[in-house]
Amino acid sequence: MQESQQRPAMSALTLAALGIVFGDIGTSPLYALKECFHVSHGIGLTYSNVLGILSLIFWSLMIVVSIKYVAIIMRANNNGEGGIMALLALSLRNKRIGSKSRAILIAIGLFGAALFFGDGIITPAVSVLSAVEGLSIATPVFTPFIIPITIAVLIGLFMIQRIGTGSVGRFFGPITLLWFVALGVLGVNSIAQNPVILNMVNPYWAGLFVINHPTGSFLTMSAVVLTITGGEALYADMGHFGRKPIQLAWFFVVLPCLLLNYAGQGALLLRDPSSIENPFYKLVPEMALYPMIAMATIATVIASQAVISGVFSIARQAMQLGYLPRFTVLHTSESEIGQIYIPFLNWLLLASIIVLVVMFKSSSNLASAYGLAVTMTMMCDTLLVAFVMFSLWRWSLWKVVLVVLPFLILDLIFFGASSLKIIAGGWFPLLVGAIAFTIMMTWKRGRQLLLAKLQSETLPLDLFINNVTSSAHTVMGTAVFMTASQTVVPHALLHNLKHNKILHETNILMTVLTEDIPYVDEETRITVERINDRFYRVVARYGFKEQPNVPDAVEQGLKLLQLPFDMMMTSFFVSRERILHTVGDGMAPWREKLFISMSRNTSSVSDFFQIPTNRVVEMGSQIEI
Repeated sequence: MQESQQRPAMSALTLAALGIVFGDIGTSPLYALKECFHVSHGIGLTYSNVLGILSLIFWSLMIVVSIKYVAIIMRANNNGEGGIMALLALSLRNKRIGSKSRAILIAIGLFGAALFFGDGIITPAVSVLSAVEGLSIATPVFTPFIIPITIAVLIGLFMIQRIGTGSVGRFFGPITLLWFVALGVLGVNSIAQNPVILNMVNPYWAGLFVINHPTGSFLTMSAVVLTITGGEALYADMGHFGRKPIQLAWFFVVLPCLLLNYAGQGALLLRDPSSIENPFYKLVPEMALYPMIAMATIATVIASQAVISGVFSIARQAMQLGYLPRFTVLHTSESEIGQIYIPFLNWLLLASIIVLVVMFKSSSNLASAYGLAVTMTMMCDTLLVAFVMFSLWRWSLWKVVLVVLPFLILDLIFFGASSLKIIAGGWFPLLVGAIAFTIMMTWKRGRQLLLAKLQSETLPLDLFINNVTSSAHTVMGTAVFMTASQTVVPHALLHNLKHNKILHETNILMTVLTEDIPYVDEETRITVERINDRFYRVVARYGFKEQPNVPDAVEQGLKLLQLPFDMMMTSFFVSRERILHTVGDGMAPWREKLFISMSRNTSSVSDFFQIPTNRVVEMGSQIEI
């Protein structure tokens, strides 16, 4: 009975994974093979060249996606969660690693995460534009309207983000399944006319292509990488669905349908080399062209949605871990914890994508900017998982090298080939990644300097409590003081005593900690300590994928202390620092000014910690760093 109940659940998860996880890689057939025969590569449409490139595509999908990600990297889960931030947290779990090694690992992980922001801009642009371009294949009349239609679709996509994807998410799976079935059927129809194309599974053709075109094959790898973009999403979205549903969807639906479609496009090129103009849409029968364009547009919107949600998720994780300033985070679903919306990031992404579409004008031009960020992110994944194998899984060094080196070599080949496109557009994701990386490192360092400065200008907690408890005027109610340190007096408490000259009958020193795991068990979330009859310490621990809720934490803490909780008799005191730039040690002047600017524009503490605004008291102070 239990097994029969598990089967429908597994089927539902697998179908859901199709809609969320595989949208990006599933829309690659729209443009990938066309780019492999780009005129700049100098590759003719001969029998051996078509088989050679298809063989490279086949083995790239098998080695990078099937073996590297599905079979190996997905084993590295942080309490079931995947993604580069979870992988970074795993690699830092070994407390014996030195400070230099820790700094290198953090740099690798953050740079990979930063590059994901660049990918989040390029993926919607190239995917939607490539789908809409099918209209010009149907009739040239639509050609002048390709960019306006693309921008309209993108604006619509970003406008619905505030509503949340929970209500439409259940439809993503069936639609994406229909898309993959259509890919497979189109491929089979073409393969039946040229079954010889199935020789692409023989690595001989890939080897022959490389030998005959050493330079051209290297250049072509920058387009072959487009067939595996989205492969890292299998690992990043593992926490939503689990490892097995993603594996089932990949091996039984996605991989076969992708290979059939690429083979079908190759068979078409053997029959009609002029189809290289747009081999995907040339596969489609004329009567089915408009429905296929509509389905492709929907599929690319779904693919874009997955990337946008991923950007929101990584941004929130970075905020929780202290690498980004607080943005307003809205939860769009009461039942799905991962459904979030970040308004500032949403509109910034939309503006960047529209600029990108207007600048590059075609999916072919955008393909030059696409791929570089993905290859660098994949390289970061490889390096981090190698460290996890060695330090956490206790693999021997020779075993780690034997497993990882082939993947790293392939990553370097993809990166080297993609780096040749920097001038043509590859500079864009690098620029976005560099900006995001600089912002994250500056914010982290600035917060460390600010915390050190605050601690140097306050008093030891024990000394303060012993001297102030008996002398201050007492008022009714509970005061909650937010503090990052458990050993010194919060600045808000000092300023409250200094200016208001009062002390509440119950004082809670509240500390929120973010752990290096996605979620914290409710049983271990709250710890309390009675300092004396007036002062109590409450520590709330959250995972890096959770949103802190301070009022709930205080209520649970007071319950453990057997003290009453009344929200209307509780005030939350927070410090609001006005940071001033000074010449001296710390960061470079431009980084200090950047940190100060971010600090002034960060969202309020009450929003981030979900504290009712009518219960918050902000105590300001000036701090020089």
